[in-house]
Amino acid sequence: MGSDYQIRDWKEIYRTFRLEVPQRFNWAYDVFDRWAEESGKVAMLWVGQDGRAREVTFRLLAARSRRVANALRGLARAGDRVFVMLPRLVEWWEVILGCIRAQLVSVPGTTLLTPKDIAYRINAAEATIAVTDTENVEKVEAVRRDCPSLRELVVVGDAPGWRSYESLLASASEEYPHPRNLATDPLMIYFTSGTTGYPKMVLHNHASYPIGHIITGRFWLDNNPSDLHWTLSDTGWAQAAWTCFFAPWNMGAAIFIWDQRGKFDPSGTLRMLETYPITTFFAPPTAYRMLVLENLGRLRPRALRHCVGAGEPLNPEIIEAWREGVGHHIWEGYGQTETVLCIATFPGMPYKPGSMGVVAPGFQIAIVDEEGHELGPGREGEIAIRTLPERPVGLFVEYWKNPEATASSFRGSWYLTGDRAWRDEDGYFWFVGRADDVIISASYRIGPFEVESALVEHPAVVEAAVVGSPDELRGEIVKAFVVLAPGYQPSEALARELQEHVRRVTAPYKYPREIEFMEELPKTISGKIRRSELRRRELERKGRTRRS
Repeated sequence: MGSDYQIRDWKEIYRTFRLEVPQRFNWAYDVFDRWAEESGKVAMLWVGQDGRAREVTFRLLAARSRRVANALRGLARAGDRVFVMLPRLVEWWEVILGCIRAQLVSVPGTTLLTPKDIAYRINAAEATIAVTDTENVEKVEAVRRDCPSLRELVVVGDAPGWRSYESLLASASEEYPHPRNLATDPLMIYFTSGTTGYPKMVLHNHASYPIGHIITGRFWLDNNPSDLHWTLSDTGWAQAAWTCFFAPWNMGAAIFIWDQRGKFDPSGTLRMLETYPITTFFAPPTAYRMLVLENLGRLRPRALRHCVGAGEPLNPEIIEAWREGVGHHIWEGYGQTETVLCIATFPGMPYKPGSMGVVAPGFQIAIVDEEGHELGPGREGEIAIRTLPERPVGLFVEYWKNPEATASSFRGSWYLTGDRAWRDEDGYFWFVGRADDVIISASYRIGPFEVESALVEHPAVVEAAVVGSPDELRGEIVKAFVVLAPGYQPSEALARELQEHVRRVTAPYKYPREIEFMEELPKTISGKIRRSELRRRELERKGRTRRS
């Protein structure tokens, strides 16, 4: 059974809740191995592409991760970066757990990455090891000679010139000494899209995600040791670390993994909810929008009791359609790659469809103006997390090797999220949009710079500006405004050619679904493209307005 807090309980929890961080802490040893002491306790129910299911215990995962730790420490030193690009295979969880144990810094990447994306990430992180599967070996091979830091290649399966993952584990010991790393030592790096350059590296330490996600698992997912939790997330996104790694396993819950590849399968997803005893469920808003188009009236979830969503605001009509069809609210939450859950609607609280919720325990959050002054109810501003006098546990360390970006985000006593919202009289937050130009499409964060750079590589394009355009299904889609080179004429055929070009040189989810040809782009007096004007035009064109 889940929690059934009343609003008065939440006020007391918020007032008294504290996360304790020991000086030395290794989550694999101090948390995961404790659950592994229970013989037969299931950590994961995994369903393969062939539909076969198998249970994986905490004890087996712990033992396998100790072999991974020994194998990888034979190839690298503590603090080295390990680029991990695997689909939803059990080995992904083994590798991440092994990296934690071995004090190696994991750098997860989605299998949607192109060779160009892979090279950028390996070089930026100075990764010394790459781990992938046979389906993705060719992409790494295409750029390995362009990655001077990369010394070791490990494949799940077999590939010429690569070390076999299973062979490495077979020759590694199942015993690994108690790690003595500091809680402040580096743990993981995720890449997050920016507006003025390539993706930034978000560095977390051994406390921020591992301990900080106690908040996520306990209060939002509402997990307990009898739960089976399912998160719809690619392994390359921070959401995987959030809600199908640290948060549920902190609470001793098992996770459900379906190794579904390719496009999202709504009917298959509903079939899984009926077939397996999944009790708690996370999906991004785009998935919920597609799921409610199915015949939910026939859905009979086997054990579902609690549903959550995050990534972008959910339309109230989608929330209501899910509630009518499935019988459960979608409890929304807010956080970033840089944070753990920090705002949410929690079980037992008054429910306000479309709101992100209230401030999570362990955080102090306000809406601030451009000068950093707190704004009252009903006033729109930037979501800011207080960092002084006490820094929240679940906040990232820095943008690694990017002091300028770090300094611009940490101002005075605040971490500025770059997201705009307003707060009502009851303390509920309502999302407005990005303060910068990052596009959030189907929960993917897409930096316009990457797409613009790809477009101007095409000989037909002189200039390009990319913004998010409102879309009922995806929240936003990527729209490109293009100025053509002399000798080229606007046409549907050219638009399709440019779309295919972007798909080839960037990850497929980044391509512009709409292209508009222009004589010139709006610019500031200093020559900077005025994306805000293009965004406003799109909002007006599609009949959307922002709260002001």
